Amino acid sequence: MTDSALPPAPVPSRALEVALYATDLESCADFYARVIGLERGPEVPGRHVFFRLGDGMLLLFNPEATVVPGDNPDMPVPPHGATGEGHLCFAADRPAIAAWEARLRAAGVAIDARFDWPNGARSLYCRDPAGNSIEFAEPRLWERSA
Repeated sequence: MTDSALPPAPVPSRALEVALYATDLESCADFYARVIGLERGPEVPGRHVFFRLGDGMLLLFNPEATVVPGDNPDMPVPPHGATGEGHLCFAADRPAIAAWEARLRAAGVAIDARFDWPNGARSLYCRDPAGNSIEFAEPRLWERSA
């Protein structure tokens, strides 16, 4: 089937949910609540902990639990999951990135990298307790060039 044969649909403009995976949910949940400061939302012990992220959500799943089909017919969410380390980037301006570096260091979180991209945008990288790569970057990192 060619693209021209597909019915039209609006192009998505943002992500509503972002998912990361961790077998030790409580260790990771503590990181996102205590260190990052996100508000905890719905959770099912051993399966998932969700966090408010602006007007969206960060979904933290246990990959061993989410591959098992659910048994609630009112919420027929299909099994899903990933293995290995994921990536999440939080938007932050340059002063906020400096503040995040200080906060992460004070919390005992190792900094993986900090640098400026060719377009001048700053990035700071660390890892959550599950090994997921967490980045704080200036939004201009992804500005379209003229």
